[in-house]
Amino acid sequence: MGRVEGKVAFITGAARGQGRSHAVRLAEEGADIIAVDLCAQVDTVPYPMATPEDLAQTVKAVEALDRRIIATQADVRDFAALEAAVDAGVAELGRLDIVSANAGIASVDASTTDISEQSWADMLDINLTGVWHTAKAAVPHMIAAGNGGAIILTSSAAGLMAYPGIGHYVSAKHGVVGLMRTLALELAPHMIRVNSLHPTQVDTAMIQNETIYRLFSPDDPNPSRDAFIPVSQEMNALPIPWVEPRDISNALLFLASDEARYITGVPLPVDAGAVIK
Repeated sequence: MGRVEGKVAFITGAARGQGRSHAVRLAEEGADIIAVDLCAQVDTVPYPMATPEDLAQTVKAVEALDRRIIATQADVRDFAALEAAVDAGVAELGRLDIVSANAGIASVDASTTDISEQSWADMLDINLTGVWHTAKAAVPHMIAAGNGGAIILTSSAAGLMAYPGIGHYVSAKHGVVGLMRTLALELAPHMIRVNSLHPTQVDTAMIQNETIYRLFSPDDPNPSRDAFIPVSQEMNALPIPWVEPRDISNALLFLASDEARYITGVPLPVDAGAVIK
């Protein structure tokens, strides 16, 4: 316990799924949290997105661990709103040590050339520009404090390999890797480490929905979670269909902690062997 004791973490997409898991896991190890989430629907996203009630549940989960949390509804596409949320959180909590650029969306299409202009724009704006905005809002606080720190960008197995039907997602997640490596070089003189996480399928609402089931089983007239299990398992080398949010949170905690104090510029798969299959 206490691997990030006394530190403050800024997490985007914190209302549910991996973001909530990250907030809870870091709080368990002593961190206070600045949490941000859109808490609204994006028209091109085919599954229900997080709500204000979801963000309130994250607040309750962190406070139940006797840690402080400042939660704000903000869109990672809106730099001014994101910057204001970070500024307010740092003013209240006193510092910033860890950044988890986790917010992201998914959508699918028949092929890359079938993707609508709006779907492409939403994907790149949230999954890549939103990650840049997150770093841009956070880094000045970290440099000014002079305490070093860790930035972890959430990419995907799709940031290291290609999948058909999600060309916009693959492009955004590959872009995150380039951004990570550049930030790692630029911020190294300040002892700020930057790495990326690359999950396989994670058991969250982003994959557990009918649109994703139909993508992987287009000939199934009644796609379901149970039917998706063997199809999803085919993606991984290990005989499991998906990982849990806490598996990603444990990797994030490691990268954020002093145990990884000299690890920077690394794309870390937590993918059950998907990338090597």
